[in-house]
Amino acid sequence: MESSEDDQGRWLVHGERTLYDNPWVRLGKADITTPSGSRFEHHTVTLPSAAVIAILDRAEEHVLMSYRHRFVPDVWGWELPGGLLDPEETPERTAAREALEETGHRVASVEHVATFEPMIGTVRSPHHVFVGRGAELVADPTEFDEGVYEWVPLTKARSLVAEGRVQSSGTLVALLHLLAS
Repeated sequence: MESSEDDQGRWLVHGERTLYDNPWVRLGKADITTPSGSRFEHHTVTLPSAAVIAILDRAEEHVLMSYRHRFVPDVWGWELPGGLLDPEETPERTAAREALEETGHRVASVEHVATFEPMIGTVRSPHHVFVGRGAELVADPTEFDEGVYEWVPLTKARSLVAEGRVQSSGTLVALLHLLAS
């Protein structure tokens, strides 16, 4: 239970209406009152929840990554496997499924690292980050638009982050976790 002190800083939502809705994005307007007493309408954006997984090799010295293009921001960057949660699918299951579909690797264990909101205050879209261990190549990838995966040394991953060549928020969270461990 939140304390009354926390309630004093809460933004009060009187209601929310949907302006646009499809399986990819929902745009709304919320009638809110700020802690200082201002009342107005604020846009809301809701996107599906996603999961990303950092697959480590047996020695835990390399991570499986792809270099790919993202058309919306028109950028190239290094990314980990991941995707949107299917209905009724747990984030852990999504991470393991995406690992298999995008890379052909089945992971023996899936460890939860963090759940975060990539654009808190503007967008609702929980992102779940995992580390996969005990990877075994069991099939060819079935997703063909995700780039070509390669084992990247963690020492190189550090420089990719520092050089701005990793722009995906989930990939950044996962790699920074691994590099800090």
